[in-house]
Amino acid sequence: MTRSLLTGNSAAAWGARLSKTDYIPAFPITPQTEIIEDLSGWIDSGKMDARMVTLESEHSMITAAGSAASSGVRVFAATSSQGLLYGMEMIYTVAGWRTPFVLVNVSRGLASPITLESDHNDIMAARDSGFLQIHCATCQEVADSVLIAFRLAEHNDVRVPAIVNLDGFYLSFTREPVDLPDAAQAEAFVGDFDPENLQFKGNTALSQAMAVLGGSPYSYFRYELHLAVQQALSVYDDIADEFAETFGRRYHMIDCYQMDDADYVFVMVGSFSTKARDAVNSLREAGWKVGLLRLRLFRPFPQQRIRSLLTGRRGVAVIDQNISMGMGGVLHSEFATAMYGVNNPPVLGSYIGGLGGRDISQQEFFEMIMELKQACESGEPLPPRLLYTENELTEMRKLQAIAQVEQAEINQS
Repeated sequence: MTRSLLTGNSAAAWGARLSKTDYIPAFPITPQTEIIEDLSGWIDSGKMDARMVTLESEHSMITAAGSAASSGVRVFAATSSQGLLYGMEMIYTVAGWRTPFVLVNVSRGLASPITLESDHNDIMAARDSGFLQIHCATCQEVADSVLIAFRLAEHNDVRVPAIVNLDGFYLSFTREPVDLPDAAQAEAFVGDFDPENLQFKGNTALSQAMAVLGGSPYSYFRYELHLAVQQALSVYDDIADEFAETFGRRYHMIDCYQMDDADYVFVMVGSFSTKARDAVNSLREAGWKVGLLRLRLFRPFPQQRIRSLLTGRRGVAVIDQNISMGMGGVLHSEFATAMYGVNNPPVLGSYIGGLGGRDISQQEFFEMIMELKQACESGEPLPPRLLYTENELTEMRKLQAIAQVEQAEINQS
C-alpha cells in the first residue's frame, strides 16, 4: 500500500487503473478532464494496459461504453454536469442493456446560468435511470469506491452499470492523502470480468439488437431492471466486508457519525458532509446530542436501514445540494417517503444549500438545529428553507461595492 497526495480526479483514475480496466471511451469536460489525462499518460507510457478512444461527445462516449461492455471487456468512463445530461439518452439505454461498467461523475451545477462549481442536480438527474450510485466524501473514498463499484456492477445477481460521484473542485482538484491499494491485491479483489451471456463479438454472426416491445413485455423488462438494482442491497455488505478484510477500510452503505444517542440528525451526501461533521463536533461540545447520517449508496435506496436509524430521533435536517423545481430537495422527498408510516416519526426539516458551490457555514448548521428544536417543542411543521436568500445576495453585493471603493482609494493613494 502506498500513500500519495492525490486530487479526487487522480484518485478516480487510480481506481480505474487498479481495477485493470480494458477500455476507456473519453470526452473531456471541466472539472473531470484530469481523470482522462492521467489515464492517457499511463497508457502512452506503458504503465497501463488499456485502450483509450476519444469520442466527439458524451452521447457517443456512453454508447461506446455500453457497447464495449457488451463485448465482454471491463469499461471505465468519466463525465460531469452538462456532459452527463448530453449523454442522458444513452444513460437510460445502456442500463436497459444490463451492461456492467463504471462511470465517474464529477458533479457540477447545471446551466442556466452557467457555473463551474459543484452541486448535485446533475447526478440526481440520473436517479431513475437504472445506474447504481455511490457518493463519495473524500479522495480516499473515490479511489476505493471505483474498485467496489466494479465488483457491485459485475456481480452475477446485479449486472447493471454504476456511477461513482464526487464533488467538482471540492474533491476533484483538492489534494488529500490517499492510501493506494497494492496493485496485486486490488486485482485479486476486483477479479476478472466474467461476461456471462454477453456474446457480442466482431467475428461472430450474432445480433443483439434492441427490440420494439409492446406494453406487457416492456413492463416486464423494466421491472426486471428494478429488481436487479435492488439486488445490490443484498450483495453490497458482502463486498464491503471483503474490501475491509483486504484493505482495512470499511465502507457502509450509510455512514453514521455520533448517531448512537443523537436526538437531532443531519442528513447529507457528498463532500459537504465533512462540514456537517465539524458542526456535530462543535454542537456536541456545547452539550447537544447531534449526529450525522451520510448516504453513500443512493441507488438502490436503503430505505429499511434508514428507517431503523432514524426511528426514535426528535428531529432530522435533510440538507440537499440540489433543487427539484416546483418541489424542493430530492433527498428530503426520498427520506420523507422512507419515514412514512413510522410511529411518532421525527420532525423532518428540508434545507437546500450548497447550490453552485455556495458554502454552508457553521452558523447555518447551528441554526438548523435550533429550528428543529423549536419545531419539536411547538409541534408546528417546519417550512422548507433555502440557505441563500435574496437578502443575503443584496448584502453580498453591498460588501463587494464597499470593497471596490476601498480598493480604488488604495490605488489612488
